[in-house]
Amino acid sequence: MNTKVKIKGTGIYVPKEVRTNVDLESMVETSDEWIFERTGIRQRHICSTEGGEWPSDMAYHATMDALKTAGMEPNDIDMIVFASVTPDYKLPNTACILQQKLGITNKCAAIDIAAACSGFVYGINMVTGLIKMGAIKNALIVGSEMLSREVNWEDRNTCILFGDGCGVAIIGANEDGDDSDILSLELGADGSGKEFFDQPVGGAIDPITAEHLENRTHYMQMKGKEMFRVATRTLADNAKKVLEKAGKDLEEVDWLIPHQANVRIIETTGKLLGINPEKVIINIDKYANTSAATVPIAMHEAITDGRIKRGQLLLLDAFGAGLTSGATLLKY
Repeated sequence: MNTKVKIKGTGIYVPKEVRTNVDLESMVETSDEWIFERTGIRQRHICSTEGGEWPSDMAYHATMDALKTAGMEPNDIDMIVFASVTPDYKLPNTACILQQKLGITNKCAAIDIAAACSGFVYGINMVTGLIKMGAIKNALIVGSEMLSREVNWEDRNTCILFGDGCGVAIIGANEDGDDSDILSLELGADGSGKEFFDQPVGGAIDPITAEHLENRTHYMQMKGKEMFRVATRTLADNAKKVLEKAGKDLEEVDWLIPHQANVRIIETTGKLLGINPEKVIINIDKYANTSAATVPIAMHEAITDGRIKRGQLLLLDAFGAGLTSGATLLKY
């Protein structure tokens, strides 16, 4: 249990099509100014429906970049955790599809998790225990979403918020002798808020029918005010919990990487914590809310552009439908 856990490589893939707020002005009653003022979003990426950009495809490209950065081969991966609420299919799970696309032949474990926007953080926290136990050596954590399939593009309250994309991280036993490690973690859920953000049509209880399609009731739906209040409080509380568990002060954190749902949520969470805004990574303007992909995309960008450096303290913090939440404090 003394094994240290290190982020060995990261990667992202975002679809080629960019849909700006101005583009949405021709689709619903809205404006670039109205959207940006309330959300901080300028644009989002949209997957092609012609193939080549399905969630597993995006994950393949992002993973190949992460493997290159880590100096690893596909068969070095011992487990795949695929976080998504928009998997390729119901069956088989998309982690198995990705395993095949990567050419992995070691029969590594492969599971999907549906923790919504908390999915990537859930995945990191779940496999950290397995790595520290010695059960696995390296794990691939994927957050990949094609939310454009589940958004009602005639509903201006929701369609402005979401985009498609993928971010991945390879984490594993630290064999480099440095201080990189997962220092503490927090996982939680509160089912009493399950109706704040849901998609009740399409499951076993209420399968999609012609009537649902006609009335467009099979899409995601959200109660924004309720989500805002719970999200900000939970994100701040979980951040404090992982700091306390690790015996660290907020001042020691180099970067807070929160779920990118709404810039107002991020800013309010920062104020509740009392963190310097310059330490908060925000890129929602370019990608909108990509659910499980927001945290890994933001982290990868900050690593690539040089903001995040080895030895720095990172705080990953996420919140999503369920209501699920999770935080991770790590030394990169």
